[in-house]
Amino acid sequence: MMRTLEDIVHYAMTCFVNAPGSHDWEHTRRVRNLCRHIGTVEGADLEVLEIAAYLHDIGRAGEQPAKGTRCHAEKGAQMAGEILKGYSIGGAKRENIIHCIRNHRFRGKQLPETLEAKVLFDADKLDAIGAVGIARAYLFAGELGAKLHNPDMRPEDTEAYSREDTGYREYRLKLSKIKERMLTREGRRMAEERHRFMEAFFERFVSEYEGGR
Repeated sequence: MMRTLEDIVHYAMTCFVNAPGSHDWEHTRRVRNLCRHIGTVEGADLEVLEIAAYLHDIGRAGEQPAKGTRCHAEKGAQMAGEILKGYSIGGAKRENIIHCIRNHRFRGKQLPETLEAKVLFDADKLDAIGAVGIARAYLFAGELGAKLHNPDMRPEDTEAYSREDTGYREYRLKLSKIKERMLTREGRRMAEERHRFMEAFFERFVSEYEGGR
């Protein structure tokens, strides 16, 4: 039975023992830190955010082999519902935590409705852009065995979870759109800065790849 936050953290850590580096326990820790920062600025419930951040990706195991067809957010929300039965927290807060987890996915079908869910959504997306986001994009590409770059095909014509799923493809098709999806004022501010850095990096990357610099 989960009785303390430490119990929850320990359980969450066990869910990432064999996780690939692009979506490992360190990602969860960074998202937790971003939630603390954004949540403090926005006036969110930090207890709800802390737990939701630690549990937001516990359903991710098996998603990468399934090539994205399995929704880790939905699976994680189901798992969290069971875990939180043993944690002393009010019913409304418990439901909010589950809502945060279920609705944090970029390609999710439902939108975050509570402030805490919006903060978690933004924190998770911020970790996908900027310097860390670029590093994660190439780490993910490496996990798939993808090329460094694929200049002979338009990113829109390439296949996800394949050798064609390069860091640049991830930037063009997903990461470049993230700043427009942010839901909190502080999240938008941070995303603008990270987006500018990312734009400059990929402009330089393409130029160097083509021998222009």
